Amino acid sequence: MALPSISSVPSLPTDRRAQILDTLFEPCTQLHTLSVSTLHGTTYSDYAALISAIGDQLKSLLNSSSTSDTEWLDAILAAHPRLGEKKVDSELSRQEQAQLQNGQGEKGEAEGLAEMNRQYEERFNGLRYVVFVNGRSRHLIMEDMRQRIKRGNLEQEKLDAIKVGKLWIHGASLMIAVLSDTDRPFVISLWTE
Repeated sequence: MALPSISSVPSLPTDRRAQILDTLFEPCTQLHTLSVSTLHGTTYSDYAALISAIGDQLKSLLNSSSTSDTEWLDAILAAHPRLGEKKVDSELSRQEQAQLQNGQGEKGEAEGLAEMNRQYEERFNGLRYVVFVNGRSRHLIMEDMRQRIKRGNLEQEKLDAIKVGKLWIHGASLMIAVLSDTDRPFVISLWTE
């Protein structure tokens, strides 16, 4: 889906505002419930500001003492696909993960990634490992997973998952310009070692 002009977002119908969220994040009913009305009630200067505002909403859920807010955040974070998963709903995630499924890697790395996903979800009560993948090898991603499993800090993992969305901010102007001019989404690699 090509993204509309940011100035038109508040006047769009609810289903189109939900599609914008699906394009920028992952398809998720809970995220729609949390944020679709915000897109109607607020005018943003650019998509980076919109993404930042959604990130702030997610951090508010993270910092809340309410069990229902915690469950809501968990559901939103669970919308992110597992790394290496073949069925991925969002086009941006499909493109981002293509290198994990088809990329160059040592024999057994795909199986190792599946095992690391299992260990991570077991360690963090079903939370999915979320990281900005594009441009990173399976080996680097798996090493990061090992370190985060060892760290063992669930709250930090949730915050790190929220921050992945914030990574888009640094490249959002270029990314959005590309998305607005074509029907084919384009993912920009923002990861640097």
